[in-house]
Amino acid sequence: MRPPSEDAPALAKKLSAMWELSARKLRAIERSYDESRGSPVFTVDGRWTSRGWTEWTQGFQYGSALLQFDATGEQEFLRTGRAKTHARMAPHLTHMGVHDHGFNNVSTYGGLLRMMNEGRTPEDPGERAACELALKVSGAVQARRWTRTADGGGFIYSFNGPHSLFVDTVRSLRALALAHSLGHVLLEENDRRISLLDRLVQHASATARWSVYYGEGRDAYDIPGRVAHESVFNVNDGAYRCPNSQQGWSPFTTWTRGLAWAILGFAEEIEYVDSRPDAELEPPGQNAAFGGGGKPAVIAMMRRAAQVTAEFWLAHTASDGIPYWDTGAPGLDKLGDWRGRPAEPFNDFEPVDSSAAAIACQGLARLGTWLRASGSAAGDSARQAAGERYVAAGLSVLGRLLEEPYLSTREDHQGLLLHSVYHRPNGWDHVPAGRKVPCGESSMWGDYHLREAALHAQRLLDGSAPLMFWTGMPSTGRIPTGRKAQ
Repeated sequence: MRPPSEDAPALAKKLSAMWELSARKLRAIERSYDESRGSPVFTVDGRWTSRGWTEWTQGFQYGSALLQFDATGEQEFLRTGRAKTHARMAPHLTHMGVHDHGFNNVSTYGGLLRMMNEGRTPEDPGERAACELALKVSGAVQARRWTRTADGGGFIYSFNGPHSLFVDTVRSLRALALAHSLGHVLLEENDRRISLLDRLVQHASATARWSVYYGEGRDAYDIPGRVAHESVFNVNDGAYRCPNSQQGWSPFTTWTRGLAWAILGFAEEIEYVDSRPDAELEPPGQNAAFGGGGKPAVIAMMRRAAQVTAEFWLAHTASDGIPYWDTGAPGLDKLGDWRGRPAEPFNDFEPVDSSAAAIACQGLARLGTWLRASGSAAGDSARQAAGERYVAAGLSVLGRLLEEPYLSTREDHQGLLLHSVYHRPNGWDHVPAGRKVPCGESSMWGDYHLREAALHAQRLLDGSAPLMFWTGMPSTGRIPTGRKAQ
């Protein structure tokens, strides 16, 4: 990908048009969707439908209303998002069976608390207490879903079971981050106190080590930046066994939404860790995998994973930065030089995945912004240049998504972002009449992340406070005492 620069006034105009369109789409969901059918997941012929797997998209539905209010000040969306969060999201806080807490609960309770901290909404002690308690519970429940690895670390295992590390989960670490920032810890047997920050770092380390490739010969397909959707472990001794893929073409190719989760997840966690006091990353026994290197070593680990995946994205998407659903999908060969021209969502061979682009564009912009600032502070011109490149790429991809054929302008289509793909191997995605591959539909996560990326970009453009999920959280969390953190 060689992204053109996105002119700031032009992007601002696109953002304004998107928010106007977004409001109409959100009203359509409220008017017509029957929530007794479960959470809306993706559209079929332009109408929202559900898909029973897990209820991982409900937070994106209500979180989208909160983002709409945040961007535009339209009170109706604050009322909707707040009321639905408090009325319907509680089961997600204690959901023991999923790795999705950062998706559902940070998008809702986290959004409400952040906006109160920013002064976007009035101070409400009752709501503050409810949101803080919700986030503490969510972070601890997520951290409890733990598999130990043979190297002394561990990871939050996916809904597939204790053997399964999903790359997606790196973005659920936000739940642990918020709970830690609020001074919470996980209590295990015999009152053993476990640092949620330590679990965050250990999971990020496992993901960086086993889900991301660096061209170091791990297998015959070890291309720098390649990402495995799932990493499989022997639960008896914690030994790594092999890569796998639930939603991609194969374990040895890259499912691009998983790649996008890695870019955004690591970028956000770099920002978060960099904001924490050094002492929090250096208690006895913590972060042993980094040789006692503390905060600099943790950031270096995350930065390496973020940059190698960002580079892979730029090299393995179409020229406009929009990806096809998997970089090894067999039909790509029939498209010829698909990297050398803009993505073609209406082709006959392989679908694009705009939802992956909506996730990754924010990650690229965040990573670039952090590299630019940290490079400036360190006098590192190469780091600053890399940062400029990633920011330009992220805003360019966002700008492309904010225009047709990706922005859903038809009044009779309830989605916002078109050409999203859910589960290509399972055949869950709608193929319109007369077409050969899925196209023309929306997903709840794609729409949410387009809105989130748009709000992040809007703040970058107008110079207001950056969009950070932990804004206003206490500057120091609680470091466990007594029994050693595990």
